[in-house]
Amino acid sequence: MVSDDANNHDASNHVAQGDATTADLGKNGEPASDGKIAWIYRASRVPRNEQRRFAIGTSASDWNVLWIENDPPMLPFAPVPPTPFEAPASNLERRMKMVEATVRNAGPIAPPEAVSAGSQIENKSPITERLNATVGSGVGTSMVFAHGFGCDQNMWRNVAPAFDASHRTILFDLVGAGGSDLGAYDPVKYATLDGYAEDVVALARELGVENGIFVGHSVSAMIGVLAARKAPELFDRLVLVSPSPRYVDDGDYVGGFTEAQILELLEFLDSNHLGWSQVMAPMIMGNADRPELGEELTASFCRTDPEIAKSFARTTFLADNRADLAGIDARVLILQCAEDVIAPVSVGEYMRDAIVGSELVMIDATGHCPHLSAPAETIAAIKAFV
Repeated sequence: MVSDDANNHDASNHVAQGDATTADLGKNGEPASDGKIAWIYRASRVPRNEQRRFAIGTSASDWNVLWIENDPPMLPFAPVPPTPFEAPASNLERRMKMVEATVRNAGPIAPPEAVSAGSQIENKSPITERLNATVGSGVGTSMVFAHGFGCDQNMWRNVAPAFDASHRTILFDLVGAGGSDLGAYDPVKYATLDGYAEDVVALARELGVENGIFVGHSVSAMIGVLAARKAPELFDRLVLVSPSPRYVDDGDYVGGFTEAQILELLEFLDSNHLGWSQVMAPMIMGNADRPELGEELTASFCRTDPEIAKSFARTTFLADNRADLAGIDARVLILQCAEDVIAPVSVGEYMRDAIVGSELVMIDATGHCPHLSAPAETIAAIKAFV
């Protein structure tokens, strides 16, 4: 058997050339002792009842790769930090497949063509300017669409236009995202979701929203809940797409992650924004058989200002808004997907039980972003509610 150093050199050559032939990395298929080879444990090779880890590092040849245990090296991957990230055990096999699919389809990622459901406001006010607000051409009840973490209003391009004929659609970018005023980002104000909710209230009041409809994805679902509590007259219907009031498990509450896992995830982001984006976005998106969706979300994450992204991630993933679910006057629709690695079905069920009179609808889709992966189903569910 050749030495570990020889194996390392051979593996690096294979990776650099994009070769998929097998190259051992030391004893028992483990990385060499210098710890410079990245690897991922294939879930199918580990007993289901054991916690699995994927560890991340850099190769000796300065290529960044993913190593699947006892399998050939994969193609060069994006830069990743040297510290390990503990993947949640639930649905891990699917998560690993998502990562593998991302690597196989690695390549230049072009941002999506910007398509707005509305038009720029002619006489902008400070709040509409700050949030890059756009208003559709329709009349009737105002319908405000809010995007999730690492995204912008463009993510609603396949859904919002379906409501233009019957509603006055309003789209905007959270401060720090898209075309918003990055200079307006205040780390103190936006250290909690209340800061973002205050912006939603200010925008809605500026645009004359009354008894409107708020449609929020992911973290913006909770921002909408907070806005509705602050100003009940603004929205009498809330559509919460893939929401979560708390991502960390707590006693009988299953949020999907342990506190340690969330903290590792945030450390990963702090150390390497681009690496985090290119690993996490495809997992969040799901739909590994449609890699273009993961690539779009990756591109969106990568376009976000790194420092703002780090701060917003802490605000998002460490928030606990369970107490805010009580006493909501608006009618509430909760839209949930199967196999959502960020907001499992248990979270949707918890919210349904916590919000009196709310309705939980399971969309025939997978992943965390049904407005991108299943826009027709998302539109149908919202229309049936509003």
